[in-house]
Amino acid sequence: MNLKLYSMKGVKVPLDFAEDYILENELVKLIPLNGKHLTPLAQISEDPEIWKFFFCDGSDAESLKKYIKKAVKNRSKSKEYPFVVFDKRTNQYAGTTRFYEYSQDLKTIKLGHTWYGKTFRGSGLNKQCKNLLFEFAFEKLQVERVGFGAYADNLVSIKALESVGCKKEGVLRNMFPSLNGIGRTDAILMSILREDWFAIIKPELSFKMTV
Repeated sequence: MNLKLYSMKGVKVPLDFAEDYILENELVKLIPLNGKHLTPLAQISEDPEIWKFFFCDGSDAESLKKYIKKAVKNRSKSKEYPFVVFDKRTNQYAGTTRFYEYSQDLKTIKLGHTWYGKTFRGSGLNKQCKNLLFEFAFEKLQVERVGFGAYADNLVSIKALESVGCKKEGVLRNMFPSLNGIGRTDAILMSILREDWFAIIKPELSFKMTV
């Protein structure tokens, strides 16, 4: 992890979009996404299931290049902070995730745009990543809330979020265009609160990662 940041225990540290944060444990490493990750990610991004609930397509090298370029550009604008996920167990890049809509004043942040290659889904990697990201958000940035959004139809994603402690809190009706192009579909809002992280979610997630 970033030594400068993680030496400041108990001190609120704003998210610095120019800082290269590295979050890691024994099994996974989260590294700031950049153009050099195009080639390894292109090897796992061809699965159309990855992009089913995205508003973009990274299933071929050219579209994935645009996807990465946009994410990196948004970081330079302090809009998003994208990470690439590296699985230490297989010594392979596994996918991406990112923070976005950070507010230092409101002490809130959102987490999403998460995808993994087919062989990494259901491997426990997601819990490892979420634990690192939650720890960073609540214990270093000291936010009060981490928010999430998902297509109401994306039951796999919603179940995965619930498995790491996220709570459903609302519905945005007709938020997204439907997948079949006819009509609209709802967005499910979910979140984790600071007090829940320390009291319940952190110990439960730590236990789940050991079984």
